Parts: sequence; C-alpha cells; structure tokens
Amino acid sequence: MALAQRTRVVNTAALQMCSGDDLQQNLSTVDSMLRDAAARSCRLAVLPENFAFVGVADNDKIAHAEVEGTGPIQEFLSDAAKRHGMWLIAGSLPLKAERPDRCFGASMVFDDQGIRRGCYRKIHLFDVDLPDRNERYRESASMAPGSEPLVVDTDIGKVGLSICYDLRFPELYRKLVDDGAVILTVPAAFTKVTGAAHWHVLLRARAIENLAYVIAPAQQGRHPNGRETFGHSMIIDPWGRILAEQPAGDGIVLAPIDPAMPGRLRREFPALQHRRLK
Repeated sequence: MALAQRTRVVNTAALQMCSGDDLQQNLSTVDSMLRDAAARSCRLAVLPENFAFVGVADNDKIAHAEVEGTGPIQEFLSDAAKRHGMWLIAGSLPLKAERPDRCFGASMVFDDQGIRRGCYRKIHLFDVDLPDRNERYRESASMAPGSEPLVVDTDIGKVGLSICYDLRFPELYRKLVDDGAVILTVPAAFTKVTGAAHWHVLLRARAIENLAYVIAPAQQGRHPNGRETFGHSMIIDPWGRILAEQPAGDGIVLAPIDPAMPGRLRREFPALQHRRLK
C-alpha cells in the first residue's frame, strides 16, 4: 500500500510475552502471535522490549547483538512482516555498539513488504535503585545510549518510536509530536514494582498531553534472570481512553485506530498550539 493511500480505520496490535533465553523459541512465539494478528486483519503490530532474548545475566544479550541491516533476528522480522502482510515495529533487539562489551537496544520498523524503514536506539538507560526494594538496575553496564529521536512515516500514519524507560521523559514525546507523530509506540519490560505504581498513569499522560495514540506492548511474568515484569500491554486513544488491555499472560492486545483522529482533536482542542515554553 502506498503511503498516500492511508486507510481510515485500521486494526493494530500490541504483543505481550514472557521472553526467555531461547532465542528461537521466542521468535517462534512472535511468529505464532503475528499469524493470529494477521488473521484478525491487523495492519500494524508492535513487539515488546527484549522480545527476542532475555538472558540470565544482563550482558548475555551482547552475544546476540547484530549489525544494523543484517543478522538472524532482523531476517526473521523482515520475513515475518512480509509473510503476514503487516507493518511491524520490533520493540527492541540488541545491536552492536562501538564498545564490544555494550550493545544498543533498538526498535526497528519494517513495512508490509519486509523492507526496513527505520531504526531507533533507546536514548534513556534504566540505571536506578528501587526505593525500599532490594532491586538495582544498571542498563549502562551492558548497553550504550542512542541520541536521535525518530518518527517513521507509515501507511497508517507517522509513528514516533520510544522504548520503556523513555516513557518517563515527556520532552522526548514532545519532539516526536513536533516531528509529526500521531502514534507513539512504547515497547517495554517494566518491572512489576514500577509498573504497578506508574505504568498506566504515564502511558495515559503521554497520550493525553500529546493527543496521540499510544501502543504499549510489554513483557510479563518471571524471566530467567529472576526478575518479574508487569505486563498490562495496552492501546490508548488520543483522549486517554484505554481501548484494549491484557493484564497478564502471553497474548495479543488488538484495537482499531483512526489515524485522522489526532489531527481532528489537535484542531478542536489546540493545547499543543498553546505552549508558551519550548
């Protein structure tokens, strides 16, 4: 479908998984879910962060890091997008960085012909100690940060890319909207603790303040590293309404979206034009 021939209402999907340390099994799970989404006339599917691999140790993923444009994970994604006839946003996969002991977390976009249309490298790395919890996270010990926001033009609308911890930095989403985004993707692996406290309110806030759709696929359950992720994948409309949500378990969150709705709302409720500080 040409970019100019945008359909009025399209089905979109957010995939929820509990990825482990068997890459081929994870990809097989993704393919099965995409087959189900295609059978339900889905035109855009978004995968969660770390969909392809979650190791026992944080740096295990470096062994699976690929060069942008080549590698078995990217070949799978290109083939799956073409075979299932849908645009595919691959939540995050590991890409090689300058330092051999680091990798990027990258969200890649493939069109329905399997052509790679964009690659966003996660800007904000999750380096935190959770209050009152014996949990410590240091993504910077195994990952390198990206630096460039990215909006990709699809035949569904302009999509602004982000990954997980990016969600806490609203200035990123303002930049994406200023660059034309009407759909924001937030693939994530939120911890159970931070998810219970902040996941819903942050996602709805990003939708409301930017008058944009938010598609947020998530990891769920307990992973080989012993950490537990929150789940609650969802799709939210530009007025902040949750259109569909899956609290737990693997599955597909499916909802129709109208790509023209953000533009209409931004004209009728022009809060973005009323900004005084930029």
